[in-house]
Amino acid sequence: MGIRGPWGRKPDMDPGAGGTGRAMRCTVVVITRDRRRSLLATLGRLRALPGPPPVIVVDNASRDGSPDAVAEEFPGFRLIRSQRNLGAVARNLAVDHVRTPYVAFCDDDTWWDPDALPRAADLLDAHPRLAVVTGRILVEPGGREDPIVPELRDSPVPGPSWLPGPALGSFLAGASMLRAEAFREAGGFSSRLWLGGEEELLSADLMALGWHLCYAEDVVVHHEPSPLREAHLRRRHGIRNTLWFTWLRRPLPVAFRRTAGLLRTLPRDRVTAGALAEAAAGLRWVARERRTLPRDVETRLRSLEETQRNSKARRYVS
Repeated sequence: MGIRGPWGRKPDMDPGAGGTGRAMRCTVVVITRDRRRSLLATLGRLRALPGPPPVIVVDNASRDGSPDAVAEEFPGFRLIRSQRNLGAVARNLAVDHVRTPYVAFCDDDTWWDPDALPRAADLLDAHPRLAVVTGRILVEPGGREDPIVPELRDSPVPGPSWLPGPALGSFLAGASMLRAEAFREAGGFSSRLWLGGEEELLSADLMALGWHLCYAEDVVVHHEPSPLREAHLRRRHGIRNTLWFTWLRRPLPVAFRRTAGLLRTLPRDRVTAGALAEAAAGLRWVARERRTLPRDVETRLRSLEETQRNSKARRYVS
């Protein structure tokens, strides 16, 4: 899936309500790998939603019997069996099969409140230049707010007056509904980044195309973190992808400054060393594919820098 056409500035206005109708507005996409227990629990909750919505599951070459279990227990869901681990790009594969105007991404350890999907779809219906609605994330068990939620709620990103919630500079894929048209126009998730902070590049490219992202307090998503996590791998990719995004899209003075700031704060260990080596190995293609963001988008991203520096939810630890 590639970016279709050059960036073009779209009118920064809300031209009126959408006309997609209320039936079959959203498809839920779940990507998974080797988390059979939490996956089946998540799919059970999705099947219990009002409707229920169509669901596409992409299995990233699981070795724990996940795809066979999905096929047996959820025959009404579409199952795509990938022969290799595609990471976040598995979502692109799923969106190729989406026929609804909106797609709600869901991790194998997250789920949407019963009224969250229609509420997010209502917001997208009403605001045709809105591409992403990110919900309020509650961590289970217990239902406490995820540490990222206050940052979303108090986002300093400037946005047009018609936005139905605080403007965002990025989103969390496991807790967001996207306009499928916008996702495809921006090219989906980058195969270069694979997984780990992959939303940042897609968000910037959406904004460069004139789309907007927002937070919605009354769209509630639950997250019960799976104990089966490759924490060191995720941290390595997160550091690498942050550096790649910075050099792919930010002006050179900003890229130098942000890289220096990141290097000062990273743990000095083997994970960081591996991340920096991977980032350096990609410099040739980064230089070749570099495309600086429009000035207004860069202004929005700069408004986030203080929040990101002080964030309790964005720590490169594992």
